[in-house]
Amino acid sequence: MTAADAVPIVFVHGTRFSAGQWSVQLAALRDEFPVVAVDLPGHGERSAQPWSLRAATEIIASAVDALDRGPALVVGHSLGGYASLEFARHCPERLRGLVLAGASAATRGLWTAPYRWVARQVPRVSADRLTRWNDRLLRRQYPREVVEATIRSGYAFHALPAAWGEVLGRFDVGAMRHVKAPVLILNGEKDTLFRAGEADFARAHPHARVELIPRARHLANFDDPAAFTDAVRRFARQLPAVG
Repeated sequence: MTAADAVPIVFVHGTRFSAGQWSVQLAALRDEFPVVAVDLPGHGERSAQPWSLRAATEIIASAVDALDRGPALVVGHSLGGYASLEFARHCPERLRGLVLAGASAATRGLWTAPYRWVARQVPRVSADRLTRWNDRLLRRQYPREVVEATIRSGYAFHALPAAWGEVLGRFDVGAMRHVKAPVLILNGEKDTLFRAGEADFARAHPHARVELIPRARHLANFDDPAAFTDAVRRFARQLPAVG
């Protein structure tokens, strides 16, 4: 692959985070690929923008267009994975490949009840308290260089009820049938909940495969940044040329 035909890559963050979630991946990949990470509506620099999947789709599409290299590989984690599935449905011509990370579980069914409960409780806790708890959690579990950009960018707790409220009840394996590009389902081995449907998601698409990151949990790109980045790199290199 030459620089001229390197696959552009757009990274889409998970719940409450921002583009800062991908700082390690951007630094590792930018010498080979055109890369960018977006802030979803209500998150990061778009904190004041109301959440909606429609707006999320438009943001991803704008990022693809801004790279100006044709259809892109979109890498979405958790909430960002489901937003990326919505993008794949509405903008198939802009998608060259899709990495679903921690987003291969149907968001329908009784198992979502605790998440609906959490979404209702979040506004009852002060943002300062939630921020302190998240900062301590990330700093205790991960090296500073992995999470500092995420901590510095802050958290979008205020957007969580609307984001989860729209995503929960919306997605199942049927969403994979709208994806017209190859798919890598990239999960942490120990992310039991969000990889629960990975086999079904893979079977629902003719060009999907599953790859697990050993010992990693839901935040697999924090648990093993090198392995996560390498999986994305290998998948990007294998994508068919455009045209």
